Amino acid sequence: MPKSSQQNNTGAGTQMNARGPFLPGAMVVVTLGNPRDKFWGMILSLAPEGLSMSGIELASFEDLVVMVKDGESFTPAVVFFPMHRIERIELDLPDGSLPSLSQRFLAKTGLDPAVALGSALADRTRDPAASAASFAVPKKGPV
Repeated sequence: MPKSSQQNNTGAGTQMNARGPFLPGAMVVVTLGNPRDKFWGMILSLAPEGLSMSGIELASFEDLVVMVKDGESFTPAVVFFPMHRIERIELDLPDGSLPSLSQRFLAKTGLDPAVALGSALADRTRDPAASAASFAVPKKGPV
């Protein structure tokens, strides 16, 4: 294979990675090691140093859905995981007839999870004093 075609293939691969599926705003499930844990949420940044995201521990997913349905406020964790702890990052996609976690969240709460997780983050960055502020969901019912 000529050198010029190898260089072209390498360049194309670099471009593809730059536009890959794991971009800021993507909903993912992250499997961590040492200690083993899973996290669900939205990517804020992915770099060689690690992953920043807004979300929750996967074990708390059902509790979060109930809180949001009941109109309680919640504050998603904004976390950084160093790359050495990350075992796997997978897009939150449906699996056959099984809906994704994002689809389940939307179906049960009526809210887009990316908007819900991003709203709390936007509030924090606009007003640093609001770092303890929560994302409140209005209760359904008569006004």
